Amino acid sequence: MAEEATTPDAAQAQQNPVKMQVLAQYIRDLSFENILSQKGVKGEVKPEVKVEVALDAKKRTVENQFEVITKFKVNSTNHDSEEPLFILELDYAGIFHIENVPEAQMHPFLLIECPRMLFPFVRRIVSDMTRDGGFPPVNLDNVDFLALYRQEIARRATAEAPATPPN
Repeated sequence: MAEEATTPDAAQAQQNPVKMQVLAQYIRDLSFENILSQKGVKGEVKPEVKVEVALDAKKRTVENQFEVITKFKVNSTNHDSEEPLFILELDYAGIFHIENVPEAQMHPFLLIECPRMLFPFVRRIVSDMTRDGGFPPVNLDNVDFLALYRQEIARRATAEAPATPPN
């Protein structure tokens, strides 16, 4: 029977498992504008919803603590006339205590795993706000934070790539 080879990183990971604790989570900023009530819409209302997501993370002054901010913008327009019905903007943050994540993996960890922990709370707030604002509750679809992270990395790589001179 052959012995399994373990890399130093794998051995260290077994000795020091990743620790993540949510210390706090909160609404940093919230705005809901019911345009339908303010301006009115002529004809039948068939809402169409568009969701934009942005992420941000920063190290805090306390060791092993990070703030992760998820930014959601939910726009609803009338399908036929494309007139706006409502706009919801939500910045929802969490304070995380994270240990034993290698430095090279910290950035993806903060922008993938931490937002996954916050998302159920964001979904509930968006649902409640749209319902309380006079519309059917918007139940956000799951967000693929890994795909979002990869898109951002690809966008940054494209933006930083030197422009090739025309031939």
